[in-house]
Amino acid sequence: MTYPCARGESGDIGARALREPGMRILWRLYGYSSRLLKTKLFRTAASNTSFPEVWLLLVQYFERVPGFFWVVQRNSFFTMPEILENKADIELYSPHPEVRGMTTLDRAAFKRTIVVPVLKVKKEVINKLLKSFKHTTLQRPGLKRVIDDPKDEDSRLVLLDPHKISAEYSLGESEQEILKQFSIDPQVSKYNLELTYDNFKTEEILRAVLPEGQDVTSGFTRIGHIAHLNLRDHQIPYKHLIGQVIIDKNPGVTCSVNKINIIDNTYRNFQMEVLAGEANMITKTRENYITYEFDFSKVYWNSRLSTEHGRIIELLKPGDVLFDVFAGVGPFAIPAAKKKCSVFANDLNPESYKWLLHNCKLNKVDKKIKNFNMDGRDFLLGPVKEELTKELSLLTKERKNTLHIVMNLPALAIEFLDVFKHFLDGKPCSTDLLPTVHCYSFSKHDNPAKDVQERAEAFLGTSLEGRCSTHLVRNVAPNKEMMCISFQIPAEVLFKKQCTQEESPVEPASKRLRPNEDSPEEKLTSLKD
Repeated sequence: MTYPCARGESGDIGARALREPGMRILWRLYGYSSRLLKTKLFRTAASNTSFPEVWLLLVQYFERVPGFFWVVQRNSFFTMPEILENKADIELYSPHPEVRGMTTLDRAAFKRTIVVPVLKVKKEVINKLLKSFKHTTLQRPGLKRVIDDPKDEDSRLVLLDPHKISAEYSLGESEQEILKQFSIDPQVSKYNLELTYDNFKTEEILRAVLPEGQDVTSGFTRIGHIAHLNLRDHQIPYKHLIGQVIIDKNPGVTCSVNKINIIDNTYRNFQMEVLAGEANMITKTRENYITYEFDFSKVYWNSRLSTEHGRIIELLKPGDVLFDVFAGVGPFAIPAAKKKCSVFANDLNPESYKWLLHNCKLNKVDKKIKNFNMDGRDFLLGPVKEELTKELSLLTKERKNTLHIVMNLPALAIEFLDVFKHFLDGKPCSTDLLPTVHCYSFSKHDNPAKDVQERAEAFLGTSLEGRCSTHLVRNVAPNKEMMCISFQIPAEVLFKKQCTQEESPVEPASKRLRPNEDSPEEKLTSLKD
């Protein structure tokens, strides 16, 4: 591993250093550090020692001298090495190395001192200078760009970004021209700046704590005051620390949770553990200008579907009819009602149904949505069939409102499509008036669009070639996509007066009512009571 050297060869640097008063001790340190690095770190590197690594050793030495502050003239020994910014960020803004392996957060252990360039500026021109120097000043979380000058009450020290200053620790021509306008001395000095836990970013903290070479999780999904993480196996020993760091670094987040199993139950919720903060799962969030409240531990909610919810709503116009078979807490149903559509919303999960009713009232659309707590197949064969029969008997070519059926249960929804086979009695209507289905499904196929279409065709018993569109919703996991297939139900599928026993739809086992359960109608009545 090699790095580009500072300007000039090491001998040239040393010669200049020895001519500077008081620099001989520092040069001895450089020589010692150079030999150490050659022996310990650069066995396979070129013989010319990497100056950036030596620089870091010298900085670490002077970190031990509290408040050390010195002035550096141009072309003097202490030049800031020119290294790639991303590498410099890791080296310059890394917390103290002793935090490696920490599992219980100790904020005090992250304290570290770094060397940064500063400008001495008169108080009266500080604000004017900052406007012109905003891209050159040091930007760190919780860090002031201007500090008091301990030697001059009438002046302040402006902290500069080390990565924006040249190797000779001098300013560029444009910056010097600005300083000249304000009669500011362009001399750049160095200052020992103490960084604390508050000044480090989430990723910097986690990179310093987790074992070297391991993936760092700094991203999460936010649902109101809750941060939802999906930690990997190697991060589990550090889960409580990670959760607390996420809370500390994100204002408004007071609880962090980790999913501990996949969504594999009928109600589409999953078990989670609280990593840090309060154990309050009832949260409020906004999506597409709509407010939702729910118990995150008992219902399904995914903020990553916000764009998809908006996409479907954009397809609707006032007067359209929407049937939401797996409605959850209302992210399709409520915006559709706000758009003056007629909405029928259903969910099997009693908790989702409860919060669906709550959110309808919260958003003042409770009079515009008919809500149901039924199995999806029963909802299709009951309220949906009844309303479709009514709507199709009223629709004419002059009446342009459309019918939409949303089926957002990616793990199973495609298996419900067989319910539409011979769904309605009567004669086929105009193809323009046939209901449009938006059905979601997961796919691990190399060609997910083709895979989803073929499976949909299998359950419908007809070809959708040229009669459907598929949309990539999101990447769920490596080699796993969430897709949406949209199509008008073909008339030859939807209409038939009789249906033989062999063609009767088979209900997916996971969505059947269990023995001794109340009927959907009884369940709905009891919940309303």
